[in-house]
Formats: sequence, structure tokens, C-alpha cells
Amino acid sequence: MQEQDLYWMQEAIKEAQQALTEDEIPVGAVLVKDGSLILGDHNRTRQRQNPLAHAEKLIIDQIMLTDAKYLYDYTLYVTLEPCLMCAGIIIHSRMGRLVFGARDAKTGVVGSIYNVLADKHFNHHPVVTRGVMELECSALLKGFFAAKRM
Repeated sequence: MQEQDLYWMQEAIKEAQQALTEDEIPVGAVLVKDGSLILGDHNRTRQRQNPLAHAEKLIIDQIMLTDAKYLYDYTLYVTLEPCLMCAGIIIHSRMGRLVFGARDAKTGVVGSIYNVLADKHFNHHPVVTRGVMELECSALLKGFFAAKRM
């Protein structure tokens, strides 16, 4: 694991912690290019009353409003393994690299229930690093859902 991956995942965790303060599911993400933070965001599905307002999607939507057409030179750090929607957006935006923390046994499609990013039927396959700060990322989610069940 690269030192820079730890640093940027910590930044994604800060976004997830911000989501917690807003009573959102604590998933955070940051977009990095050439060692610089480009964008950061977190889940906002409750605030926006929109089940599509995932951290990854919000970031990619924002960067696509700029001059960026494809994201070959970018790395997306996210605290939770992407779902099918977010993985599709990662493919279509031509994200260069994806780094995620916690695995998602229910909806994760970057190795847990399926690996869409490795599917040879698609024309883009980003480099993927799994399990960066997995315990810390997982603990945020477990704590959030445990509190909701009380």
C-alpha cells in the first residue's frame, strides 16, 4: 500500500465523518490528480431525497462540469466499494484509478458480489486498489447502522 493512498483515504474518511454529522450514510470520496485534491464529497441521499446522490457520483458529476472529458489521469478514493451505478459512472468517465476502503457484501461490484470493472465486455478497466484503511472505513458504517437500530 502506498503512503499516498493512506493520506488520501484519510481525506475520504473526513468526508465520511462529515456525512455522519449530517445524518447521512457515512461514505466519503475524494478525487485526486497529480498529487492534488480536486474535489471531495460525501453521500447526500437523505439531504437531496435522491437515492442517486452517492459520493462518487456527486464528484464525477462536478468534474464533468469543467473542461475534463475523460478522467484517465485521476484517482478516485472512496471509503466504500462502489455499487453498480457508481462503477458504471467510473467506467464511462474513464477513471484512471479507483482506491476503496471497506468491501460491500450487499451491493459492492468491484469484487464482492461481482467485479464489473474487470468485465472484458466493457472498454475501460481502471486500476483498482482494495482494502485501504478497510477497518476504519468499515467501522464508520457499522457504527452508523448500529446507532440506527437502537
